[in-house]
Amino acid sequence: MKKKNLPMEIVNPHAAGIDVGSRSHFVAVGQGADQVREFGVYESDLLQLAQWLHAHHITTVAMESTGTYWQNLFAALQGAGLEVLLCNGKFTKNIKGRKTDVQDCQWIQRLHSLGLLTGSFLPDQATEELRTYCRHRTSLLETAAVTTQKMQKYLRLLNLRLDVVVRDITGQTGMAIIEAVCQGETDPEKLACFRHGNCRKSKEEIARALCGNGRRDLLFALTQELELYKVLQAKIAACDVAIEQLLIEQVEADEERRQLKADPKPYKRVNKNAPQQMDLNQLSFQYFGGVDLLQIEGVSHSTVLALMSEVGAEGIKKFPTAKQFSNWLRLCPNTKVSGGRVLSSHIPKGSNRLKIALRNAANVIGNLKETHLSDFFRRVAFRKGRQAAVSATARKLAVIIWNMLSKGVQYQPPTQYLFLDEKRKLKLVQRIKKNIAKLDLGPEELGFTMA
Repeated sequence: MKKKNLPMEIVNPHAAGIDVGSRSHFVAVGQGADQVREFGVYESDLLQLAQWLHAHHITTVAMESTGTYWQNLFAALQGAGLEVLLCNGKFTKNIKGRKTDVQDCQWIQRLHSLGLLTGSFLPDQATEELRTYCRHRTSLLETAAVTTQKMQKYLRLLNLRLDVVVRDITGQTGMAIIEAVCQGETDPEKLACFRHGNCRKSKEEIARALCGNGRRDLLFALTQELELYKVLQAKIAACDVAIEQLLIEQVEADEERRQLKADPKPYKRVNKNAPQQMDLNQLSFQYFGGVDLLQIEGVSHSTVLALMSEVGAEGIKKFPTAKQFSNWLRLCPNTKVSGGRVLSSHIPKGSNRLKIALRNAANVIGNLKETHLSDFFRRVAFRKGRQAAVSATARKLAVIIWNMLSKGVQYQPPTQYLFLDEKRKLKLVQRIKKNIAKLDLGPEELGFTMA
Protein backbone atom coordinates (compact mmCIF):
# COMPACT_ATOMS: atom_id res chain seq x y z
CA MET A 1 0.00 0.00 0.00
CA LYS A 2 1.42 3.35 -1.00
CA LYS A 3 2.14 5.77 1.82
CA LYS A 4 0.28 9.07 1.87
CA ASN A 5 1.86 12.37 2.74
CA LEU A 6 -0.17 14.77 4.84
CA PRO A 7 1.29 18.21 4.17
CA MET A 8 0.84 20.92 6.80
CA GLU A 9 0.79 24.64 6.15
CA ILE A 10 4.02 26.47 6.94
CA VAL A 11 3.16 29.43 9.18
CA ASN A 12 6.68 30.69 9.86
CA PRO A 13 8.84 30.02 6.76
CA HIS A 14 11.89 31.81 8.19
CA ALA A 15 11.96 30.04 11.57
CA ALA A 16 14.80 28.51 13.57
CA GLY A 17 14.91 26.26 16.62
CA ILE A 18 17.52 26.28 19.39
CA ASP A 19 18.26 23.56 21.92
CA VAL A 20 19.68 25.51 24.87
CA GLY A 21 22.48 23.92 26.88
CA SER A 22 24.85 24.80 29.69
CA ARG A 23 28.03 24.62 27.56
CA SER A 24 26.77 24.88 23.97
CA HIS A 25 23.64 25.70 21.94
CA PHE A 26 22.47 23.64 18.96
CA VAL A 27 20.72 25.75 16.29
CA ALA A 28 18.63 24.39 13.41
CA VAL A 29 17.42 26.49 10.46
CA GLY A 30 15.97 23.47 8.65
CA GLN A 31 15.62 19.70 8.76
CA GLY A 32 18.78 18.87 6.83
CA ALA A 33 21.99 17.66 8.45
CA ASP A 34 23.87 20.65 7.00
CA GLN A 35 21.33 23.07 8.48
CA VAL A 36 22.30 22.41 12.11
CA ARG A 37 25.25 24.06 13.83
CA GLU A 38 26.65 24.12 17.35
CA PHE A 39 27.68 27.37 19.06
CA GLY A 40 29.36 28.09 22.38
CA VAL A 41 27.98 30.11 25.28
CA TYR A 42 30.48 33.00 25.34
CA GLU A 43 29.45 36.48 24.23
CA SER A 44 31.43 36.21 20.99
CA ASP A 45 29.73 32.88 20.25
CA LEU A 46 26.29 34.41 20.75
CA LEU A 47 27.14 37.20 18.30
CA GLN A 48 28.27 34.62 15.73
CA LEU A 49 25.03 32.72 16.28
CA ALA A 50 22.97 35.84 15.55
CA GLN A 51 25.03 36.59 12.43
CA TRP A 52 24.59 33.01 11.18
CA LEU A 53 20.82 33.31 11.61
CA HIS A 54 20.76 36.59 9.68
CA ALA A 55 22.81 34.96 6.92
CA HIS A 56 20.08 32.32 6.54
CA HIS A 57 17.36 35.04 6.50
CA ILE A 58 15.85 33.90 9.82
CA THR A 59 13.33 36.30 11.36
CA THR A 60 11.88 34.28 14.27
CA VAL A 61 13.50 31.86 16.72
CA ALA A 62 12.03 29.41 19.26
CA MET A 63 13.87 28.02 22.27
CA GLU A 64 13.12 26.20 25.51
CA SER A 65 13.25 27.90 28.90
CA THR A 66 16.03 25.69 30.26
CA GLY A 67 17.05 26.87 33.73
CA THR A 68 18.77 30.25 33.48
CA TYR A 69 20.94 29.32 30.48
CA TRP A 70 18.51 30.91 28.01
CA GLN A 71 18.58 34.45 29.40
CA ASN A 72 21.83 35.74 27.88
CA LEU A 73 21.02 34.07 24.55
CA PHE A 74 17.52 35.57 24.61
CA ALA A 75 18.90 39.08 25.21
CA ALA A 76 21.53 38.67 22.47
CA LEU A 77 18.98 37.53 19.87
CA GLN A 78 16.54 40.28 20.77
CA GLY A 79 19.34 42.82 20.52
CA ALA A 80 20.07 41.50 17.02
CA GLY A 81 16.50 42.31 15.94
CA LEU A 82 15.12 38.77 15.91
CA GLU A 83 11.71 37.72 17.19
CA VAL A 84 12.35 35.24 20.01
CA LEU A 85 9.73 32.80 21.29
CA LEU A 86 10.45 31.35 24.73
CA CYS A 87 8.52 28.08 25.16
CA ASN A 88 7.74 25.82 28.06
CA GLY A 89 9.69 22.58 27.87
CA LYS A 90 6.58 20.40 28.14
CA PHE A 91 5.25 21.86 24.86
CA THR A 92 8.40 20.93 22.93
CA LYS A 93 8.80 17.32 24.05
CA ASN A 94 10.08 15.15 21.24
CA ILE A 95 8.26 12.11 19.96
CA LYS A 96 9.19 8.67 21.21
CA GLY A 97 12.55 7.50 19.94
CA ARG A 98 16.24 8.34 20.07
CA LYS A 99 16.93 11.72 21.66
CA THR A 100 19.90 13.92 20.76
CA ASP A 101 20.61 17.64 20.84
CA VAL A 102 20.50 17.78 17.04
CA GLN A 103 17.08 16.10 16.90
CA ASP A 104 15.78 18.40 19.67
CA CYS A 105 16.66 21.63 17.84
CA GLN A 106 15.26 20.26 14.57
CA TRP A 107 12.05 19.24 16.33
CA ILE A 108 11.69 22.73 17.85
CA GLN A 109 12.33 24.28 14.43
CA ARG A 110 9.66 22.08 12.82
CA LEU A 111 7.05 22.88 15.48
CA HIS A 112 7.79 26.60 15.25
CA SER A 113 7.64 26.67 11.45
CA LEU A 114 4.20 25.01 11.62
CA GLY A 115 3.01 27.55 14.20
CA LEU A 116 2.45 24.97 16.94
CA LEU A 117 4.36 26.75 19.71
CA THR A 118 3.21 29.50 22.05
CA GLY A 119 5.47 31.85 23.99
CA SER A 120 5.74 32.13 27.74
CA PHE A 121 4.97 35.28 29.71
CA LEU A 122 7.95 37.61 30.08
CA PRO A 123 7.83 40.89 32.04
CA ASP A 124 9.35 44.17 30.98
CA GLN A 125 12.86 45.22 31.98
CA ALA A 126 11.81 47.28 35.03
CA THR A 127 9.61 44.47 36.37
CA GLU A 128 12.38 41.95 35.79
CA GLU A 129 14.77 44.11 37.81
CA LEU A 130 12.24 44.38 40.63
CA ARG A 131 11.70 40.62 40.42
CA THR A 132 15.43 40.02 40.95
CA TYR A 133 15.45 42.14 44.11
CA CYS A 134 12.31 40.53 45.52
CA ARG A 135 13.38 36.96 44.79
CA HIS A 136 16.78 37.60 46.34
CA ARG A 137 15.02 39.05 49.38
CA THR A 138 12.87 35.94 49.65
CA SER A 139 15.99 33.78 49.52
CA LEU A 140 17.51 35.81 52.35
CA LEU A 141 14.33 35.39 54.41
CA GLU A 142 14.44 31.62 53.91
CA THR A 143 18.09 31.51 55.00
CA ALA A 144 17.26 33.64 58.06
CA ALA A 145 14.44 31.23 58.94
CA VAL A 146 16.88 28.30 58.85
CA THR A 147 19.27 30.28 61.06
CA THR A 148 16.45 30.95 63.53
CA GLN A 149 15.67 27.24 63.71
CA LYS A 150 19.33 26.46 64.43
CA MET A 151 19.42 29.06 67.22
CA GLN A 152 16.32 27.50 68.70
CA LYS A 153 17.97 24.06 68.49
CA TYR A 154 21.15 25.16 70.30
CA LEU A 155 19.11 26.95 72.97
CA ARG A 156 17.16 23.76 73.57
CA LEU A 157 20.37 21.72 73.82
CA LEU A 158 21.71 24.30 76.29
CA ASN A 159 18.50 23.67 78.29
CA LEU A 160 17.53 27.33 77.81
CA ARG A 161 13.85 26.82 76.99
CA LEU A 162 13.32 30.28 75.60
CA ASP A 163 10.96 28.88 72.95
CA VAL A 164 8.49 27.92 75.72
CA VAL A 165 8.21 31.30 77.44
CA VAL A 166 8.34 33.63 74.41
CA ARG A 167 6.31 33.48 71.23
CA ASP A 168 9.20 34.35 68.90
CA ILE A 169 12.84 33.97 69.91
CA THR A 170 13.80 36.66 67.36
CA GLY A 171 11.51 39.23 69.01
CA GLN A 172 12.66 41.97 71.36
CA THR A 173 12.70 39.80 74.48
CA GLY A 174 14.24 36.79 72.75
CA MET A 175 17.03 38.67 70.96
CA ALA A 176 18.00 40.58 74.11
CA ILE A 177 18.26 37.33 76.10
CA ILE A 178 20.20 35.51 73.35
CA GLU A 179 22.72 38.35 73.05
CA ALA A 180 23.23 38.34 76.82
CA VAL A 181 23.73 34.56 76.81
CA CYS A 182 26.29 34.82 73.99
CA GLN A 183 28.16 37.50 75.96
CA GLY A 184 28.56 35.09 78.88
CA GLU A 185 25.63 35.89 81.18
CA THR A 186 24.39 32.79 83.02
CA ASP A 187 22.30 34.18 85.90
CA PRO A 188 18.61 33.38 85.16
CA GLU A 189 17.38 36.33 87.22
CA LYS A 190 19.47 38.81 85.25
CA LEU A 191 18.45 37.22 81.96
CA ALA A 192 14.78 37.52 82.94
CA CYS A 193 15.26 41.27 83.45
CA PHE A 194 15.45 41.64 79.64
CA ARG A 195 11.75 40.80 79.47
CA HIS A 196 9.77 43.29 77.38
CA GLY A 197 6.59 44.78 78.83
CA ASN A 198 4.40 43.13 76.18
CA CYS A 199 5.63 39.63 77.05
CA ARG A 200 2.83 37.50 78.53
CA LYS A 201 5.05 35.39 80.77
CA SER A 202 6.27 36.74 84.09
CA LYS A 203 9.92 37.25 85.07
CA GLU A 204 9.75 34.33 87.50
CA GLU A 205 8.60 31.88 84.83
CA ILE A 206 11.19 33.18 82.35
CA ALA A 207 13.91 32.77 84.98
CA ARG A 208 12.88 29.14 85.62
CA ALA A 209 13.19 28.44 81.88
CA LEU A 210 16.72 29.88 81.61
CA CYS A 211 18.68 27.55 83.87
CA GLY A 212 21.12 26.15 81.32
CA ASN A 213 23.96 23.62 81.41
CA GLY A 214 26.62 26.03 80.11
CA ARG A 215 28.23 23.77 77.45
CA ARG A 216 30.96 25.68 75.61
CA ASP A 217 30.56 23.96 72.25
CA LEU A 218 26.84 24.71 72.06
CA LEU A 219 27.39 28.30 73.21
CA PHE A 220 29.99 28.78 70.45
CA ALA A 221 27.57 27.46 67.80
CA LEU A 222 24.79 29.69 69.14
CA THR A 223 27.06 32.74 68.92
CA GLN A 224 27.95 31.91 65.33
CA GLU A 225 24.29 31.56 64.34
CA LEU A 226 23.40 34.85 66.07
CA GLU A 227 26.10 36.69 64.11
CA LEU A 228 24.89 35.12 60.87
CA TYR A 229 21.30 36.13 61.68
CA LYS A 230 22.35 39.75 62.21
CA VAL A 231 24.23 39.77 58.90
CA LEU A 232 21.18 38.41 57.08
CA GLN A 233 18.91 41.02 58.65
CA ALA A 234 21.29 43.77 57.52
CA LYS A 235 21.25 42.39 53.97
CA ILE A 236 17.45 42.20 53.99
CA ALA A 237 17.31 45.85 55.07
CA ALA A 238 19.70 46.80 52.24
CA CYS A 239 17.51 44.87 49.79
CA ASP A 240 14.45 46.81 51.03
CA VAL A 241 16.27 50.07 50.34
CA ALA A 242 17.06 48.94 46.78
CA ILE A 243 13.41 47.93 46.19
CA GLU A 244 12.11 51.25 47.52
CA GLN A 245 14.56 53.21 45.37
CA LEU A 246 13.52 51.31 42.23
CA LEU A 247 9.80 51.83 42.92
CA ILE A 248 10.33 55.54 43.57
CA GLU A 249 12.22 55.88 40.27
CA GLN A 250 9.34 54.26 38.37
CA VAL A 251 6.76 56.45 40.09
CA GLU A 252 8.73 59.69 39.69
CA ALA A 253 9.05 59.06 35.95
CA ASP A 254 5.29 59.62 35.50
CA GLU A 255 3.80 62.99 36.47
CA GLU A 256 0.26 61.63 36.91
CA ARG A 257 1.36 58.85 39.25
CA ARG A 258 3.41 61.29 41.27
CA GLN A 259 0.30 63.31 42.20
CA LEU A 260 -1.71 60.32 43.47
CA LYS A 261 -2.38 59.99 47.20
CA ALA A 262 -3.55 56.79 48.87
CA ASP A 263 -5.83 56.59 51.89
CA PRO A 264 -4.04 55.43 55.07
CA LYS A 265 -4.88 51.90 56.21
CA PRO A 266 -3.95 51.51 59.87
CA TYR A 267 -6.01 48.31 60.03
CA LYS A 268 -3.61 46.56 57.63
CA ARG A 269 -1.06 44.79 59.79
CA VAL A 270 2.50 44.82 58.47
CA ASN A 271 4.02 41.35 58.77
CA LYS A 272 7.53 41.09 60.25
CA ASN A 273 8.80 39.63 56.95
CA ALA A 274 7.29 42.47 54.89
CA PRO A 275 9.36 45.60 54.12
CA GLN A 276 9.24 47.73 57.23
CA GLN A 277 10.72 51.06 56.17
CA MET A 278 8.90 51.85 52.90
CA ASP A 279 5.29 53.05 52.64
CA LEU A 280 4.11 50.24 50.39
CA ASN A 281 0.52 51.45 50.63
CA GLN A 282 1.40 54.74 48.93
CA LEU A 283 3.95 53.26 46.51
CA SER A 284 1.63 50.50 45.28
CA PHE A 285 -1.22 53.00 44.81
CA GLN A 286 1.01 55.17 42.63
CA TYR A 287 2.61 52.18 40.87
CA PHE A 288 -0.75 50.81 39.72
CA GLY A 289 -1.99 54.23 38.59
CA GLY A 290 -4.54 54.90 41.33
CA VAL A 291 -5.89 51.36 41.80
CA ASP A 292 -5.87 50.48 45.49
CA LEU A 293 -5.37 46.72 45.79
CA LEU A 294 -4.98 46.88 49.55
CA GLN A 295 -8.71 47.58 49.82
CA ILE A 296 -9.30 43.87 49.14
CA GLU A 297 -9.68 41.98 52.38
CA GLY A 298 -6.91 39.48 52.99
CA VAL A 299 -4.48 41.15 50.57
CA SER A 300 -1.36 42.19 52.46
CA HIS A 301 1.74 44.20 51.62
CA SER A 302 3.58 40.98 50.73
CA THR A 303 0.80 40.02 48.29
CA VAL A 304 0.98 43.38 46.53
CA LEU A 305 4.79 43.24 46.37
CA ALA A 306 4.60 39.76 44.81
CA LEU A 307 2.18 41.04 42.17
CA MET A 308 4.40 44.02 41.39
CA SER A 309 7.53 41.90 41.01
CA GLU A 310 6.09 38.88 39.20
CA VAL A 311 3.69 40.56 36.74
CA GLY A 312 4.00 44.33 36.97
CA ALA A 313 1.57 47.10 36.14
CA GLU A 314 1.78 46.62 32.36
CA GLY A 315 2.42 42.89 32.33
CA ILE A 316 -1.09 41.99 33.45
CA LYS A 317 -2.43 43.64 30.29
CA LYS A 318 -0.77 40.88 28.25
CA PHE A 319 -3.56 38.56 29.40
CA PRO A 320 -6.69 39.36 27.33
CA THR A 321 -9.13 37.89 29.85
CA ALA A 322 -9.27 37.08 33.54
CA LYS A 323 -9.62 33.40 32.64
CA GLN A 324 -6.27 33.41 30.87
CA PHE A 325 -4.64 35.17 33.82
CA SER A 326 -5.99 32.65 36.35
CA ASN A 327 -5.08 29.82 33.99
CA TRP A 328 -1.50 31.10 33.77
CA LEU A 329 -1.42 31.02 37.58
CA ARG A 330 -2.66 27.40 37.42
CA LEU A 331 -5.68 28.16 39.55
CA CYS A 332 -8.25 26.86 37.04
CA PRO A 333 -9.32 23.20 36.98
CA ASN A 334 -7.89 21.23 34.07
CA THR A 335 -11.14 19.56 33.02
CA LYS A 336 -10.73 16.48 30.82
CA VAL A 337 -13.86 15.26 28.99
CA SER A 338 -14.18 12.12 26.86
CA GLY A 339 -17.40 10.75 25.48
CA GLY A 340 -19.40 13.42 27.24
CA ARG A 341 -18.13 12.27 30.63
CA VAL A 342 -15.81 14.33 32.85
CA LEU A 343 -12.73 12.24 33.56
CA SER A 344 -10.99 14.66 35.92
CA SER A 345 -11.09 18.31 36.92
CA HIS A 346 -8.01 18.77 39.05
CA ILE A 347 -5.94 21.93 39.22
CA PRO A 348 -2.67 21.48 37.24
CA LYS A 349 0.49 20.80 39.20
CA GLY A 350 3.07 23.50 39.71
CA SER A 351 2.97 26.97 41.17
CA ASN A 352 4.76 30.27 40.93
CA ARG A 353 5.42 32.88 43.59
CA LEU A 354 2.30 34.90 42.79
CA LYS A 355 0.09 31.81 43.09
CA ILE A 356 1.60 31.08 46.51
CA ALA A 357 0.98 34.69 47.60
CA LEU A 358 -2.67 34.54 46.46
CA ARG A 359 -3.19 31.23 48.25
CA ASN A 360 -1.74 32.70 51.44
CA ALA A 361 -4.13 35.64 51.11
CA ALA A 362 -7.03 33.24 50.53
CA ASN A 363 -6.08 31.32 53.67
CA VAL A 364 -6.22 34.58 55.64
CA ILE A 365 -9.64 35.36 54.14
CA GLY A 366 -10.90 32.04 55.50
CA ASN A 367 -10.29 33.33 59.05
CA LEU A 368 -12.16 36.62 58.55
CA LYS A 369 -15.77 37.24 59.49
CA GLU A 370 -18.70 38.84 57.67
CA THR A 371 -17.00 39.85 54.43
CA HIS A 372 -17.90 39.03 50.85
CA LEU A 373 -14.86 36.86 50.20
CA SER A 374 -15.01 35.12 53.59
CA ASP A 375 -18.64 34.17 52.94
CA PHE A 376 -17.60 32.76 49.57
CA PHE A 377 -14.76 30.85 51.26
CA ARG A 378 -17.08 29.27 53.82
CA ARG A 379 -19.65 28.22 51.21
CA VAL A 380 -16.98 26.37 49.22
CA ALA A 381 -15.36 24.93 52.35
CA PHE A 382 -18.72 23.57 53.54
CA ARG A 383 -19.16 21.60 50.31
CA LYS A 384 -15.59 20.62 49.32
CA GLY A 385 -13.27 21.30 52.25
CA ARG A 386 -10.81 24.02 53.18
CA GLN A 387 -8.13 23.10 50.65
CA ALA A 388 -10.54 23.46 47.74
CA ALA A 389 -11.84 26.71 49.26
CA VAL A 390 -8.30 28.14 49.35
CA SER A 391 -7.81 27.39 45.65
CA ALA A 392 -11.24 28.75 44.69
CA THR A 393 -10.74 31.95 46.70
CA ALA A 394 -7.25 32.43 45.25
CA ARG A 395 -8.73 32.17 41.76
CA LYS A 396 -11.44 34.68 42.72
CA LEU A 397 -8.73 37.05 43.96
CA ALA A 398 -6.89 36.69 40.64
CA VAL A 399 -10.08 37.58 38.73
CA ILE A 400 -10.73 40.59 40.99
CA ILE A 401 -7.15 41.85 40.61
CA TRP A 402 -7.25 41.44 36.82
CA ASN A 403 -10.49 43.41 36.55
CA MET A 404 -9.21 46.17 38.81
CA LEU A 405 -5.90 46.63 36.97
CA SER A 406 -7.18 46.07 33.42
CA LYS A 407 -10.27 48.25 33.73
CA GLY A 408 -8.89 50.75 36.25
CA VAL A 409 -11.73 50.30 38.76
CA GLN A 410 -11.69 50.14 42.53
CA TYR A 411 -12.74 47.21 44.67
CA GLN A 412 -16.51 47.21 45.12
CA PRO A 413 -17.73 44.03 46.83
CA PRO A 414 -21.48 43.31 46.77
CA THR A 415 -23.25 44.27 49.95
CA GLN A 416 -25.35 41.13 50.14
CA TYR A 417 -25.31 37.58 48.88
CA LEU A 418 -27.71 36.74 46.07
CA PHE A 419 -29.10 33.24 45.55
CA LEU A 420 -29.22 31.66 42.11
CA ASP A 421 -32.83 32.67 41.31
CA GLU A 422 -32.10 36.23 42.46
CA LYS A 423 -29.02 36.37 40.21
CA ARG A 424 -31.08 35.20 37.21
CA LYS A 425 -33.76 37.78 37.94
CA LEU A 426 -31.16 40.56 38.22
CA LYS A 427 -29.50 39.55 34.92
CA LEU A 428 -32.90 39.43 33.20
CA VAL A 429 -33.77 42.94 34.40
CA GLN A 430 -30.39 44.26 33.25
CA ARG A 431 -30.83 42.65 29.82
CA ILE A 432 -34.31 44.18 29.42
CA LYS A 433 -33.03 47.63 30.39
CA LYS A 434 -30.18 47.30 27.90
CA ASN A 435 -32.56 46.37 25.05
CA ILE A 436 -34.92 49.25 25.93
CA ALA A 437 -32.02 51.72 25.84
CA LYS A 438 -30.69 50.20 22.60
CA LEU A 439 -34.04 50.48 20.80
CA ASP A 440 -34.77 53.90 22.35
CA LEU A 441 -38.27 52.90 23.48
CA GLY A 442 -40.46 55.24 25.47
CA PRO A 443 -43.16 54.52 28.08
CA GLU A 444 -45.99 54.81 25.51
CA GLU A 445 -44.35 52.32 23.13
CA LEU A 446 -43.96 49.87 25.99
CA GLY A 447 -47.65 50.11 26.81
CA PHE A 448 -47.37 52.29 29.90
CA THR A 449 -49.86 55.15 30.21
CA MET A 450 -48.94 58.36 31.99
CA ALA A 451 -51.38 59.28 34.75
